Amino acid sequence: MADVNAILNEAKDKMKKAEEVLGRELSGIRAGHANASLLNRVMVNYYGAPTPLNQIASITIPEARVILITPFDKSALEDIEKGIYEADLGISPANDGSAVRLVVPALTEERREEVAKQVKAVGEKSKVAVRNVRREAMDSLKKSNKAEEITDDELHSNENKVQKITDNAIKDIDKRVSDKENEVISG
Repeated sequence: MADVNAILNEAKDKMKKAEEVLGRELSGIRAGHANASLLNRVMVNYYGAPTPLNQIASITIPEARVILITPFDKSALEDIEKGIYEADLGISPANDGSAVRLVVPALTEERREEVAKQVKAVGEKSKVAVRNVRREAMDSLKKSNKAEEITDDELHSNENKVQKITDNAIKDIDKRVSDKENEVISG
């Protein structure tokens, strides 16, 4: 007997993961104001080991366009600076001897449009992932039907359930992308 609930739950879980990946990717896109998540991908060579920046320094936002990075160990300042350059954030760090400041430049109208396109592309990638999950689930249901583990009526009913799950995931993705686009455009 095919476990239809397992197929549906697996599809839901995979679609949720696609949405989580989208959230992480969107949080790393610069919208013209300071956001500590911009530094998520910054790795610092700390005593010979690549270490995430947030593990060796406190990160604060003292002003709307400024990120202040205060290392727990002052000897790591130059390594932090180097890690920021290597992460290629498009922001030059300023070292004042006790902390590193990042001044996030305001986005030009042209740059806002480019970033909005980038946001849309990330959203499309997530939708493709969700559609692939839908296709896998539908294929599993059809295999169960061919093996006569579920009836034609059960197949159609469950295909509708998979489609509803997919529609909800796509709606959530569209909302997140739209919110991020508005954030980028309005600055």
